[in-house]
Amino acid sequence: MLTVDWHFDGDAEAPISQVEMTSILETVLASDDVTRRCFVSVSIVSDEAMRSANATWRGIDAPTDVISIECESPFDLGLAKDEPCELGDILLAPAYIERQSADFGTTPADEFRIMLVHGMLHLMGYDHLDELGAIEMELLENAILSRIETDADDLVVEFTRHD
Repeated sequence: MLTVDWHFDGDAEAPISQVEMTSILETVLASDDVTRRCFVSVSIVSDEAMRSANATWRGIDAPTDVISIECESPFDLGLAKDEPCELGDILLAPAYIERQSADFGTTPADEFRIMLVHGMLHLMGYDHLDELGAIEMELLENAILSRIETDADDLVVEFTRHD
């Protein structure tokens, strides 16, 4: 079970619905057989808010597509079986993602889906700091994206770039 705390910054709007975003997040959890109750915060922000968060959390004074701030792992053996897990925060910048989608030949909605999966995988403890981690994360993203149910006829299910 997943509980999502939604935040929308000013005029920032996601190109997909909250229902679809929640379904995607649940699909990521299911991909790792997570059964404990989890909480996640999702913020849809402007480029300027993302730039500020990127400067604060990563020391990079520029906007980016997604930032994940991990809190607890659903695999933490220190948590009681029935104790909920506070996964952390995912920040997404839809305007940045829309511009980026043109560079990668995806639609803004598909690129947003990719970034949402990517951000959630970071909260699950996956990373792409080295070649092995990047390959593992790419394979997981492809598998999850292929399972996402969407009305979009042109869903991109291959994620082959490294950040």
